[in-house]
Amino acid sequence: MSRDWRPSVRVRQRLAQDGYAVFPYAPEVAAWAEAAQVAGNAVLKQGGDFRHGRTWFVGVDALPNAPDGGIAGVPLAGPFQDHVTAPAQWHRAQLSVVFPGYPQQDQGESDAAHRYRRIRDAAHVDGLLPEGPDKRRHLREPHGFILGLPLDDVAASPLVVWPGSHLMMRETFATAYAGIPPARWGDLDVTEVYQTARRKVFDSCVRVEVQAKPGQAILLDRHLLHGVAPWAAGAPGEMRMIAYFRPQVDVAEWL
Repeated sequence: MSRDWRPSVRVRQRLAQDGYAVFPYAPEVAAWAEAAQVAGNAVLKQGGDFRHGRTWFVGVDALPNAPDGGIAGVPLAGPFQDHVTAPAQWHRAQLSVVFPGYPQQDQGESDAAHRYRRIRDAAHVDGLLPEGPDKRRHLREPHGFILGLPLDDVAASPLVVWPGSHLMMRETFATAYAGIPPARWGDLDVTEVYQTARRKVFDSCVRVEVQAKPGQAILLDRHLLHGVAPWAAGAPGEMRMIAYFRPQVDVAEWL
């Protein structure tokens, strides 16, 4: 068989073309997910940042993993390691938990924002933070990649991606930041170009719901447009839980 069809080559091709890859079940990933789920349930009992009528626990930096990524003595390991540059220290992972009925409309949330969350899955590129009363977008958190690790069956409210959107978004930002020193990229308001690029993605890329279970890993290109599907009507289960790692890189590396 041609070496071009080795699993690692196929993953690289998938990441380059579609901007994401879902890895098959691996026992070391399953062991980590089992330990992280126990820790995650303990975190939920402590309360925290619930939004959208308490149907989403944001959980930024909420998972108590160690700097090496391990949790409760279980190391962070898996086939995804061949496709990322691990940071010197892993940050505490986000514990993103969605509950039945997601998303409800929060008090103070505009009708337009709530509609975008319901109809467009709150699709976004990570690191472009909304600032000020008008939610103007600025690059504040340049990530190297996004690694999602399901801690239970996520079918009721899966991650949503638009394959190929990473290429369109990267071209958009490369044009927007052209001629500007990387240290000043965060000063530039990219709201309009970002919104225009998202509309082009919706018109030209297919929406895909990413199904995965504990023991699998999901790797996203940092420029991929992605979001969260509303909780499916009648879907069983009390919650769906995913841990996300987004190691930051020097802003000059972001493009």
